[in-house]
Amino acid sequence: MANATLSAHDAESWSAKLKDTGFWAEWAALVGLVVLVIVFQALNPAFLSPGNITSMLLAAAILIVLAVGQTFVIATAGIDLSIASAMTLGAVVFGQAYTAQWGLALSCVAGVLAAAVAGLVNGLLTAWGKIADFIVTLGMLSAASGLALILSDGKPVTIIDPALLTLSTGRAGVFGYSFLIAVAVAIVAHVVLFHTRFGTHLLATGGSPESANAMGISTRRIKIAVYTISGMLAGLGALLLIARVGAAEPASNTSFLLNSVAAVVLGGVSLFGGRGTIIGPVIGALLLIALVNGLTLLGVSQFYQPLAVGVVVVLAALLTRFQR
Repeated sequence: MANATLSAHDAESWSAKLKDTGFWAEWAALVGLVVLVIVFQALNPAFLSPGNITSMLLAAAILIVLAVGQTFVIATAGIDLSIASAMTLGAVVFGQAYTAQWGLALSCVAGVLAAAVAGLVNGLLTAWGKIADFIVTLGMLSAASGLALILSDGKPVTIIDPALLTLSTGRAGVFGYSFLIAVAVAIVAHVVLFHTRFGTHLLATGGSPESANAMGISTRRIKIAVYTISGMLAGLGALLLIARVGAAEPASNTSFLLNSVAAVVLGGVSLFGGRGTIIGPVIGALLLIALVNGLTLLGVSQFYQPLAVGVVVVLAALLTRFQR
């Protein structure tokens, strides 16, 4: 009798959750990903083939890394519009260093540091200059892109390095090395955000800067740190991109910026700060990649793909109004 009562209670509890809009807002990315997988697999059995899964995960690796960096910034109620340009700058600096025969290791360090410096400048201007993050990162978007073009003279640099290319060709089962690196980044970010003092201070800064300052938290240092982290991860994204395409390209791809913000929104991170998650943006990135990949397999014109992504993001943003 007790078990029957307990089961009835559990059923009522789940029924209430399913009727709660806030529940769907919390799990929008995961539910959307599951639905997309079911629909695309039904329409094209090749969608879940091992080769296509590996391809999607490799494509998702760069976006996951960028989305994690964007999450740190957005959790403080900021935004980094320069993340794609910082990635381009990092790629170009890597290419120039590699061409100058610095060696792979030093070239990687140079590329990541260049992007991190762009993030550091964003943080300094936002925290100490007290300039709106939107304006600062918008300016850096243009500045980093221009600097990349100047350094490279507008010419891509072909990179043929077996060790670097292994990131895109090597794999463990269906999981490419690039994707495994992205997962490692996400795990470290989760630990930092939810199991360290820095993460607590970061969320407090996003929730209420005034209260955080009153508690003795240096909100300026937190903001400088998160923009630097975003830049550093953009530099890592640059290395993964070079490994994938085999070249350091000076042309900035704005889709990385838009999709990084989209993944964070889909993942349920509050755009008003103070509330963050890492697994959400990771799932959001996988959802966006699955959406584009599925539409491509179905032969849908590339002209319609940005439209589909935009609709999904707007719906996700609408759902965030109901988050608890």
